[in-house]
Amino acid sequence: MIPAMPASVPRSRQAPAAVLRFGRVAAMGTVSVLILIAGVWASWGTAQHVMLTKGRERGTVEVARCGGGACSGPFRPVSAGSQARSRVVLEDTVAVAAGRTYAVVVKPGGVDAVRSGVAGVLYAWVPLGGALLLASVVVAGGLRRTGAAWVLAGSGVALLTAAFVAV
Repeated sequence: MIPAMPASVPRSRQAPAAVLRFGRVAAMGTVSVLILIAGVWASWGTAQHVMLTKGRERGTVEVARCGGGACSGPFRPVSAGSQARSRVVLEDTVAVAAGRTYAVVVKPGGVDAVRSGVAGVLYAWVPLGGALLLASVVVAGGLRRTGAAWVLAGSGVALLTAAFVAV
């Protein structure tokens, strides 16, 4: 004879399940937030120069040569207080090519420059786009919040696509 199963789970078994559920939500929530903070942190190093341009040297650079992970060329100022330079350095990416002219902002205290304008802003936030995509997987799988995961993933894809088109 098979013993009858109780109609509900006893309270003694509900408590551990609730604790495990809370632990999963807390752990995955923490991981998601850390991923997003890391994306903002990685983006802000460049984005601050592109977005907060007041008092910074703005101008154009005509890329003369590329090599060793960097491109360089003469800087022609556009903003008041900027000075012409014979050489500024841009990070060598697929978006920079020798012979082309780019709008840039010179980082304070050096010869390093970053692209400005819409393309520069979007390119600076690319690490955040990747973090949004990664966090969406954690939110969907770990937190089981598919709606929020789709919003995160859609935002990441939109940001990365806009950056690709603009650059």
